Amino acid sequence: MDFAAKFKLIRKAERLTQKEFCELLGFSESTFRKYEAGFIEVGAPALLKIVNHPRFTKYTLWLMTDLTASECGQVSPE
Repeated sequence: MDFAAKFKLIRKAERLTQKEFCELLGFSESTFRKYEAGFIEVGAPALLKIVNHPRFTKYTLWLMTDLTASECGQVSPE
């Protein structure tokens, strides 16, 4: 699964609109829509915004490796 699909899964699991997600993370809405649509590649700065936000750190392992470790609080949004 690519980062675009993972971003969307995280956003939906957290029950956030694109606008709310962007406001939390400091993304422009147009850029984020392009990420989710797969029109532009997700780079390190965007990944860091998610993994460093307290609400989303629980997805770090899954986002980077497709693995989970629930005993450590690392989960999948699925």
